[in-house]
Amino acid sequence: MPPGLLTSDFAYDLPPELIAQHPPAARDQSRLLVLHRATHGLEHRRFPDLLDYLREGDLLVLNDSRVIPARLRGLNSATGGGFEILLLEETSPNHWWAMLRPGRRAPIGARIQILDHQRQATPISALVEQVAEDGTRRLLFTGVENISSEFSKIGETPLPPYIRRSNANPSDAADIERYQTVYARTAGSVAAPTAGLHFTESFLRQIQARGVGVCFVTLHVGPGTFAPVKTEWVAEHKMHSERFEISAATTRAVLDAKARGGRVLAAGTTTLRVLESAARNGSGGVEAGSGRTDIFIYPPHEFKVVDALLTNFHLPCSTLLMLVSAFAAPGESRGREWILQACRAAVAERYRFFSYGDAMLLL
Repeated sequence: MPPGLLTSDFAYDLPPELIAQHPPAARDQSRLLVLHRATHGLEHRRFPDLLDYLREGDLLVLNDSRVIPARLRGLNSATGGGFEILLLEETSPNHWWAMLRPGRRAPIGARIQILDHQRQATPISALVEQVAEDGTRRLLFTGVENISSEFSKIGETPLPPYIRRSNANPSDAADIERYQTVYARTAGSVAAPTAGLHFTESFLRQIQARGVGVCFVTLHVGPGTFAPVKTEWVAEHKMHSERFEISAATTRAVLDAKARGGRVLAAGTTTLRVLESAARNGSGGVEAGSGRTDIFIYPPHEFKVVDALLTNFHLPCSTLLMLVSAFAAPGESRGREWILQACRAAVAERYRFFSYGDAMLLL
């Protein structure tokens, strides 16, 4: 029997009405639950109050990955049956791995006519070339020089499954802007790094005016971020792999912050995963470069780089909740209890949960 924690140890009750279905009226007007790890104390604040917890010399690290309009609609060229396609990753020009629904109707050789936003047929089609063990398909797009150039005409914002809209209008115009950070630059994610959705350009300038550095990493968020943990024991779960990049400028900024006694604040679990994946020899330094990471962080875990974490509230029994639980008490298992207490407090105070919801700061 594997030692450690059960997946069910990370369960908590969440009323469905607290799952945010739309973004708040203003990005930076969300609520902020502050968890002080040294005392286990909780404070109920507003997101702009983040300034009160930052010190001159600190470093804020953000994930600048940009969400692509990765959800497509299509019809089976032979039968006329409908498909929903979620693009996952481009392997070469016009070749993409994707999730198809219903997948059983898309064997190798099936051809799918792609529809535009008005549900009209386009000259673009997708050929199913390969089916992986996990059910994902490799598609070859034809009828277009570069499928990415057509996303604005055929793609929809890939909202997570717990945001429920009508089938006729699964996303709206507001999602195009609001399910994207204001500093998004490098296209590649199929889910937003949601802790960053709270920042505005003016608020970032206020942070820098306090003498806090701001720098970026890139991690392209995949749908695995929403994948349920199906194993009984946490340690048996296999984490999904995602592409990341960290620049030499960011690694220097991290080293400089550490040298001057500043704290490294990761905005989001994706940013934290990049920094901890790039950690070098446990010294607190990080190495520049690009690659893939499948780092799975759960209690107990020792963190090498990140000193504070800004995050949203996460699904019960999810890998993201496990990561935050590990950060709540580095090197120990009791952080799970503190995070579950914080989640219950947020439920009692009627916080908004998940992607479009409120934020939590762990200090």
